[in-house]
Amino acid sequence: MSKKELLIHEIEQVPDFLLDEVLDFVHFLKTKAITEKLDTAIASESSLKKDWLKPEEDKAWQNL
Repeated sequence: MSKKELLIHEIEQVPDFLLDEVLDFVHFLKTKAITEKLDTAIASESSLKKDWLKPEEDKAWQNL
């Protein structure tokens, strides 16, 4: 059984009064993953900026 199938099986056994909390947790995990990717991109920007701001880069991209 796949992880997704196991998760669906477990969710089907969750009492109705807990479903809102389970759904909130799933939304939290999705938001956390997006935030971590964004944080990584922002952290990378400062180190890559040194290369991006070189005149050679401007010249390489001017015809696009």
